[in-house]
Amino acid sequence: MNLARRAALASVACALLLGSLKAWAAWRTGSVAVLASLADSLLDLVASLVTLGGVHVAALPADDDHRFGHGKAEALAALFQVVMIAVSAAAILWRAGERLLATQTSTDAEYGIGVSLVAIVVTLALTRYQQSVIRRTRSVAIGADRVHYQSDLLLNGAVIAALALESYAGLAGADAVFGLAIGLWLLYGAWRASVDAIDQLMDKEWPEEKRRAFVDVAARHPELIGLHDLRTRTSGAKDFVQFHIWMDPHMTILAMHDVVERLEKELAEEFPGVEVLIHVDPEGQVDEPGNPLAETDLLKDTR
Repeated sequence: MNLARRAALASVACALLLGSLKAWAAWRTGSVAVLASLADSLLDLVASLVTLGGVHVAALPADDDHRFGHGKAEALAALFQVVMIAVSAAAILWRAGERLLATQTSTDAEYGIGVSLVAIVVTLALTRYQQSVIRRTRSVAIGADRVHYQSDLLLNGAVIAALALESYAGLAGADAVFGLAIGLWLLYGAWRASVDAIDQLMDKEWPEEKRRAFVDVAARHPELIGLHDLRTRTSGAKDFVQFHIWMDPHMTILAMHDVVERLEKELAEEFPGVEVLIHVDPEGQVDEPGNPLAETDLLKDTR
């Protein structure tokens, strides 16, 4: 079982445990903040199940219909999470607004506070594990899941503050106000979680420093006269790169092949897991006249 799948299973287990505890606490306290936290945990369960499915599909090998693999399943799972987070936030904002107008107070605050403390400990352990998995796999689905669970840390802290202020400090309406704040925070978390997923689905280029480091490796080979039309993208945990190189037109095909083989080997050592496609052109060959993205010699400023 791969690391991303283990992290997704851990998320499912965490959501089941916390959802059960919060359902009991919401019944005992009647708190809208606890109810908001319960709704978020139920959402966590659905999102984590979708994440589990996404990382499972993304790990499937390439086939006849998906020659580049299934990595974008992770981005689709992440976007589903974003939609679910946004819907949950809207429902929480509506319920908190109703509670604020009704000036209803919560009871048995100690149950909600106790459950929220347990939730903070469990969620903190989960997010730390997720971070270690993200560092090793760069999974965008687990990354979106982690953003959601990070927001749960603040959410549970807000629940504790709301119950304490309303039940012990006598500040009527504190529970509803914190419920509004939680809903707004979830909307912000949905926007943050959507960025990486959309970038992958739109085949956004690598960051400039990563592209530059890639070109620096190619620049070590003196046989390469120029490098242009560099295109990069990420799909799940896998990167894809393609580019053209100019070489001496008088070299034999065998000699050019040997140079490309050495270049691919060195790129694989520096950038593990990257799938590289190299097209060889004779020096000065212009495939797309007038296209500045294709014909910029990226080696010119490196050497």
